[in-house]
Amino acid sequence: MRRIACLAVLLMLTVATGAHARRVIVFVWDGMRPDAISEDDTPNLAALAKRGTFFADHHATYPTFTMVNASSLATGSFPGTIGFFGNRFWAPGAKGFDAKGVPSDFAAPIYTEDYAVLRALDDHWNHDLLQAPTLLQRARKAGLKTAVIGKSGPAFLQDLHEGGAILDENVALPLTFAKKLIGAGFPLPANTVHAYDADRFHLEPDNGTPTAALPLATLKDGNTSDASDASGTASTAGNAYLMHVFLEYVLPVEKPDISFVWLRNPDSTEHAYGVGSPNFHLALRAQDELLGKLQAKLSALGMDGDTDLIIVSDHAHSTVSGPTDLFPLRTIADGRVGRVDPEWGFATSGAIRLADEMTRAGFTAYDGFGCIYAPVMSGIRSDGTQVRPTRYDDDGKLCGKPGPYTTPAYKVPETLPKDAFVIAPNGGSEYLYLPSHDKAALLKAVRFLQSQEAFGAIFVDARYGKVPGTLPLATVHLANKRAPDIVASYDFDANAVVQGFKGTVYTSMSNERGMHGSFSPIDVHNTLIASGPDFRQAWRNELPSGNVDLAPTLAAILKLDLHEADGRVLREALSGHDDRGLTVKPVDVTTDAATDLTLRRVDGSPMTGSTYRFVLKTKRLEDGSRSYTYFDEAKAERE
Repeated sequence: MRRIACLAVLLMLTVATGAHARRVIVFVWDGMRPDAISEDDTPNLAALAKRGTFFADHHATYPTFTMVNASSLATGSFPGTIGFFGNRFWAPGAKGFDAKGVPSDFAAPIYTEDYAVLRALDDHWNHDLLQAPTLLQRARKAGLKTAVIGKSGPAFLQDLHEGGAILDENVALPLTFAKKLIGAGFPLPANTVHAYDADRFHLEPDNGTPTAALPLATLKDGNTSDASDASGTASTAGNAYLMHVFLEYVLPVEKPDISFVWLRNPDSTEHAYGVGSPNFHLALRAQDELLGKLQAKLSALGMDGDTDLIIVSDHAHSTVSGPTDLFPLRTIADGRVGRVDPEWGFATSGAIRLADEMTRAGFTAYDGFGCIYAPVMSGIRSDGTQVRPTRYDDDGKLCGKPGPYTTPAYKVPETLPKDAFVIAPNGGSEYLYLPSHDKAALLKAVRFLQSQEAFGAIFVDARYGKVPGTLPLATVHLANKRAPDIVASYDFDANAVVQGFKGTVYTSMSNERGMHGSFSPIDVHNTLIASGPDFRQAWRNELPSGNVDLAPTLAAILKLDLHEADGRVLREALSGHDDRGLTVKPVDVTTDAATDLTLRRVDGSPMTGSTYRFVLKTKRLEDGSRSYTYFDEAKAERE
């Protein structure tokens, strides 16, 4: 019945819609917050939002990571359906190399923003890494040409089995396409040499490194970024190169029917320097300039009237910070953390290393990382002292080389001790794997997380039955045999303001100043704008939509059968259609309470009360016989 309903929608759209686009271009602004659209920083995007359809209640897939949402954009489905849990997850037993030709360590949780790592994982799972067809696969089956350009990992995932033209920051695929680019005078990403045998392919001596990133501007400690820096963004030159190749060769010569262009601004800049920082604004302006060049090229080629142009982000982005009553915002002066400035200071806290916290609490836990030195983001108290004091490995025996550190190494051993946890640190949410599947050990870990101020919503595999204060993974479409035992969102403050933007979140231990991945409404509500002959003009869609809906919608426009995707066709946004028959109502899900907890603040001080629960806020959209649930946020309550 579900398949018949999808085909009926396709037929309805085919009959009712007049003019159709001859091509579709999806331009992904990684990490773009909808409230960052402005006449000052993004005039081209602001104009497009007014001219086309602006989706006012758009949702990223939870967990709000890049690679999770890349898989939703590719397939129109959730992790529970497709079995993919990037950015970082544990897949022991896989084998392979990364894009640099270095053997990957799959004994530890693996980072998936790498085409070669994705290939290895696909091999490990018998070429079924994504357990659902992709939009580009179905497009090619129907005889359409495809192209993907951009950020290593999410761009490649759109065309995992490599049937079209691919150019990301590490590689050009296939070999025939790589040779065409060289023949046309374009340099290639330096790591392309690792994709082919030396007797079949080489780069010219003057090729250079067109996708290389600029070094990070740091404080005097050499590790913490200087959030006050305004020298420019690391990826702007690489992004410009990728867009240049797309506009000057791929679009006019290869003539793809559907293209994905996925560029890493503003996300990488948000991670490095923080939302609202001077470089954040520079990143927005650079990205908007590329949008202007894309629009100008479409006009020059006579393609602007028959192209559907979609701007979407994989997720939004938050500032990394703990509570400012414990860790006040501070100025940066002379490369050092300065005085307290609650109005326009920068964050000095928010990074949590769960493997270290659990080890201190008596658990056995590993995250696969060595020593980490995070003197600022691990927390600077009001009196100027560090939550995690700087220590020194004088002889390199602990950390592998001499130097300072704030937390020691937690490498995954060859043989795991009984009831050990393997943690995949992912920024705004953590994946906890318990190979023993011992329920007592899991219950103890869940109670520990519930007792910590830094953690919010907690979801648990159904094998453990009812766990107080949690919800099953299936509640948020995460149930799959590849799923972690526990998925835990870091907590957040959606109303806290840093550098003029709302939203702070705790994160996995690092020196990054911006993060996503949590169940904060800031991370969840991302950007979607669509303009072209198949979309309504100058219209604001107030109905909820999600990244899982984009592939089904494009499949309907292109008359493709995407089979049983989780998302819906956004018919209310299409030319000649309306929102009749679509109804929405809010539905909150509240867990029962976990009681008799010893609650702790992030600095280790006690909290009053002893109970924990969380509220999952959703919207349910009814479309005839089908129901779709959109997740707005999940917030912990401790009493």
